[in-house]
Amino acid sequence: MKKTILFSLFILATAFFACEPIVNRDAMGGAITSAELNVKATPIVVNGKNGNMVVLENHSPVISSWNCGGATSTKAYDTVMVVKTGAVDVTFTGLNPDGSKITKTFSIQIDALTTLPIEFKNLFGNITAGETSKKYVWDETAGAVWGNGGYLGNSSPGWWTNDKASMAGNDPDYGSDGYMVFTLAGMTLKKSNLAGTKTETGTAALDIAAKKLDGNGAVWAMAKLTTANVTVLKGVAPNGGNAPVYVYDILKLTDTKLVLAWPEPGSGAWGTAWFWMFRKF
Repeated sequence: MKKTILFSLFILATAFFACEPIVNRDAMGGAITSAELNVKATPIVVNGKNGNMVVLENHSPVISSWNCGGATSTKAYDTVMVVKTGAVDVTFTGLNPDGSKITKTFSIQIDALTTLPIEFKNLFGNITAGETSKKYVWDETAGAVWGNGGYLGNSSPGWWTNDKASMAGNDPDYGSDGYMVFTLAGMTLKKSNLAGTKTETGTAALDIAAKKLDGNGAVWAMAKLTTANVTVLKGVAPNGGNAPVYVYDILKLTDTKLVLAWPEPGSGAWGTAWFWMFRKF
């Protein structure tokens, strides 16, 4: 009988302690202030100069969010590529365990663009060869330069097609001889009519990791172009009230060619997409 009573008391005590709230045993850590942040961004030195590959380090007990000259990361430790030289602002935003946010902003010096993927060179120009920007016009050699076709199927206008000459009427603001200039410094995009009397300028971001596959698993789009405050020539959604289009799939990007596409909302494979065909001027 005594053994039974002792065993029952043991079970009761075990159950009592097992039911203790976890939060009492593993209390949430306290928040730190911005002044206590231990973060740094260090350019990788190449041939004695600060290159544009930057090592990010967060040694603080907070969740990370970085903006280093436009390059972003949510990792505590990462290496990012900056595509400009001179003084570059770095902003770190940390999320404390209690949900509060803290921020630290500082500056680093980038002396040279020592690393630049081929896609950036093809779009913005090969700065190592003295090419700081690239100019694009409608690619008349493609036949159809703008129109629609099948999403994830076509790689150029396949249904309703328009040649370069027709763009004088399709795009009266910029005409068939309008052009675009992508500039690496500041990653800007400017579009203009031939006379220069109608212009728009904004920014352009290139995401070379944003690939799309077709139904057979082959790469259909090799990257993504996102613009702000400006679109490409005739960058509108004709079936959407001519609303501006700011995000484009890049189907081809070489030293001389730029082919873009945009699917209408809700389009699946072979749904309606729009295509733009440009060439280097």
